[in-house]
Amino acid sequence: MTFRLKTILGATALILVSALAAQAETVLKWAHVYETSEPFHTESVWAAEEIAKRTEGRYKVEVYPASQLGKEADINQGLKLGTVDIIISGSSFAARDFKPIGVTYFPYIFRDPSHLLAYTKSDIFKRLSKGYEDATGNHITAVTYYGTRHTTSNKPIEKCADMAGLKIRVPDVPAYLAMPRACGANTTPIAFAEVYLALQNGTVEAQENPLTTIEAKKFYEVQKNIVLTGHIVDHLNTVVSKTLWGNLSDADKAIFTEVMQEAAARATKIIEERENKLVDTFKEKGINVVTVDKADFEKTVLEKVTFEEFGYDKADWEAIRAVQ
Repeated sequence: MTFRLKTILGATALILVSALAAQAETVLKWAHVYETSEPFHTESVWAAEEIAKRTEGRYKVEVYPASQLGKEADINQGLKLGTVDIIISGSSFAARDFKPIGVTYFPYIFRDPSHLLAYTKSDIFKRLSKGYEDATGNHITAVTYYGTRHTTSNKPIEKCADMAGLKIRVPDVPAYLAMPRACGANTTPIAFAEVYLALQNGTVEAQENPLTTIEAKKFYEVQKNIVLTGHIVDHLNTVVSKTLWGNLSDADKAIFTEVMQEAAARATKIIEERENKLVDTFKEKGINVVTVDKADFEKTVLEKVTFEEFGYDKADWEAIRAVQ
């Protein structure tokens, strides 16, 4: 009887050990399209290490940067297909599943980074992010300040009208098109990973991105002017797939959320610090940095572009503008 009991207990222990080992072997894929030098990657790696620590090794998160698992549209699709578990991506892509969240890319909706971050704590953000989750099952855990988008060009630009006829690469997202089209530019959608080459070979003569991205992707090497249009105060969402979020315990959901929000705050701080220094850095490299009258651009956009043509609700835009 004693021998049998020992055998049973031994077998039970082996089962428990096996179960724990299997649990420890849960490997998750975290994908994004940014370079390894950018804080969106370095802080994702930090978050992966923290998740492993705080879950006592039950989750191993592998981070795949620089479009290794596909372009931004691909990794968003990957959340549905189960090929990725976590991504960092813009609300412009979330808007493909829940259009109202894309209003955050409407030009000049945010005054500055602090206004954007205030929005992420607001009721309107909660409503829009819940709408996205209801539509997809995916859960937005954190928001990172991506940077304020400016324009680079080989053609001098000082006012909105100077963009008339300009061949400019813009992501294939409705709200991104609003400012260039209002100013008369010819917009061209080109995958993010292919923008440098397109600028180099003259397929397009301009593009728009935050200063940190202009530096990281070395767009300044193939552009003569950096024009501080400041048309979009941009952000990225950290998104957990429906499958992963549904499988996490409440305790693990709290850990993932806490870690991802800490990582977002760390990356945001780095981006703000870098942006504050980059204007002088670009000038030192001999790039012509132009400060424009943003009021001229904003006035033209609001006169020539309607919310309805992009499928957004003006009430959402007004609610966000009112956030303090």
